[in-house]
Amino acid sequence: MEFLTGFESFVGVNPWTCLFTLCNLLILYKFMKKLLFKPVKNMIDSRQQEIDDLYADANSSKEAAAELKRQYEARLTEANAEKEAILKDAYRKAQLRDEEMLREAQEKASQTLRRADEQIALEKKRAMNDIKDEVSVMAVDIASAVLARDIKRSEHSELIDSFIENLGERHD
Repeated sequence: MEFLTGFESFVGVNPWTCLFTLCNLLILYKFMKKLLFKPVKNMIDSRQQEIDDLYADANSSKEAAAELKRQYEARLTEANAEKEAILKDAYRKAQLRDEEMLREAQEKASQTLRRADEQIALEKKRAMNDIKDEVSVMAVDIASAVLARDIKRSEHSELIDSFIENLGERHD
């Protein structure tokens, strides 16, 4: 039985051993907590903080990129509006220039026509003066021919008719 007592003491539950083991476990836990758990937890916390900071930086960069995109689109819209305004202004200026050139051409044409009308009126006046001069010369010629001889009424009519025919021949 000695074997059984030795076995029993080996396998059996000794309260002092349990207390000693429990104290060892508590000391080991405190020691591990101090030397292992806190540094590991601090390392994990710092790593989590770095990751959170990276996510925050990524989100702020994403928001900044979205803001830059909005600004770019706004500038692009403004540039398109400005381009349209410039094109409209250039088109309006071109139309005004065309109208001005057309007005100037019409004014020049009307001045040319006015000068031509004035020149025609002047030439007509000269022609009338030339005709008057010729008529007066012929009238003097007829009068001198009438005075040079005594003419009857029928001869007088014939002289006037021949004068008118001669007048038409001189102008042709």
